[in-house]
Amino acid sequence: MSKPIRVLVIDDSAYNRRTIIKILSAISGVEVLDYACDGEEGLRKVFDLKPDLITLDLEMPKIDGFSFLRILMANCPTPTIVVSSKSGDQDVFKALELGAVEFVAKPSSRVSPELLAIEEDLAAKVRAIASTDMKKVLQRGGLEDGTVGWRKKESLQVFPKEGQGGVQVVVIGSSTGGPPALQAIFASLPQTLPVAFAIAQHMPPGFTKAFAERLDRISSLEIKEAASGDRLVPGRVLIAPGGKNLVIKRRGEEIVALVEDPESGQRNIPSVDVLFRSAADVLGAGALAVVLTGMGNDGARGGEAIKAKGGQVLAEAEESSVVFGMPKEAIATGKVDRVLALPFMVAEISRRCSLS
Repeated sequence: MSKPIRVLVIDDSAYNRRTIIKILSAISGVEVLDYACDGEEGLRKVFDLKPDLITLDLEMPKIDGFSFLRILMANCPTPTIVVSSKSGDQDVFKALELGAVEFVAKPSSRVSPELLAIEEDLAAKVRAIASTDMKKVLQRGGLEDGTVGWRKKESLQVFPKEGQGGVQVVVIGSSTGGPPALQAIFASLPQTLPVAFAIAQHMPPGFTKAFAERLDRISSLEIKEAASGDRLVPGRVLIAPGGKNLVIKRRGEEIVALVEDPESGQRNIPSVDVLFRSAADVLGAGALAVVLTGMGNDGARGGEAIKAKGGQVLAEAEESSVVFGMPKEAIATGKVDRVLALPFMVAEISRRCSLS
């Protein structure tokens, strides 16, 4: 039998600690080593116990979650899942920049379908990231606000006429490790590319608006959480709202976004496959799909649909993927045009989207 995943729970809320410990204890192959009530105690126990994984609250006395992460990643890098309330949405993305690998929503104070969803989410993420190579996480890094000198777009262009350029929309799918990867990409993409972007990043409700705003501040492109009716035009990036699916539709001569509720029982939300399939149907050869780091196989079938309609598919290489699940499954279909490590993805996207 394989060794159990040894977890340390750090949270100053007694209710959250009990709930998280109960959830973790029910997961086969997981052992709760201990708990800590603040960051200072948490650091002592990390160095003493050497857990495989940590769940971390950000708002704590003595040493807060951010200071904890800085010290942890400098001295004993350990896969960490942040447990955050929706009101702390901006804090989550700062924590991911500091080296946290994933996050889950904070448990509600009563039994509800929301709590059940958190149980499933936490169980999946614990299994997926317990053996994460932290060198990959730390290499991705994060850019602080204001470090990118791009000037914001002042106006939106129209698509080039047929024959001037092949790609019209770049659709991107990602999950675990995705937010820092997307940040790295959109901090570097030039505003002159004659394409629009649509993103499906697995994320719970309540967090994607803050994520879009954070990306928008460091990018030359206009980045926003998608709403039904939003036009996909060059220079604009639409991010699927957490808990919803983003679909591309044609409305006359315009290409627009439609935000839909997921089907009952759907596991991956927002769905990469749903976004990719809609891009295949509407854009055909004008779609370029990019499958980034993440657990599971979301995006593989959608990538096949895009290739079947004459589009192109890129996938992130294992050497830079925090979790090589989604790219690996996409590559296994035999429909991926090129596999690249994250540092080379921007140049490849730019090359394939530039006017001929």
